[in-house]
Amino acid sequence: MYLMKTLSSHWPLIAGIAVLFAALGVFAWATDAPAYMAHEPATCNNCHVMDAQYEGWFHAGHQSWAACTDCHLPHDNFLSYWYEKGRSGMHDVFVFSTGTYPARIRATGHSQTIIQDNCVRCHSGTVEGIMVGAQDFERHCWDCHRSVAHGERGMSLVPYHDKEIYP
Repeated sequence: MYLMKTLSSHWPLIAGIAVLFAALGVFAWATDAPAYMAHEPATCNNCHVMDAQYEGWFHAGHQSWAACTDCHLPHDNFLSYWYEKGRSGMHDVFVFSTGTYPARIRATGHSQTIIQDNCVRCHSGTVEGIMVGAQDFERHCWDCHRSVAHGERGMSLVPYHDKEIYP
């Protein structure tokens, strides 16, 4: 009897929690949220604003070897990988949902550090050979190897990827 009385007095809370879980379930189903836990490049291209980046990667040298997450997420440990995946993913969802994404998508300073670390991580043998020479160590790998990850700039039909507009 006490349980029935307690449940009947808390039914709005119980109903609210049930509605919340149902809404989250519908959201996860409608947005295919579990796909974002994986590392398929096509998932990164779900937002049309990434078309030029995806197209460039698809036709570039790393397409057979590296997915978006291999370059754009840290790989030093499990926690930093998943923290950055969540942080950058929520940022992307926010700017896409609010329409505040820039016309020219470029890696932020934080992202550039991650990308540079991943270049060195995957190409450590090559980098060791380069390090003994007279190099400008303030440069990023893509300063010289621009077309490796996302192909030749300007090859896309998407105007914001055009090297004539945005060198």
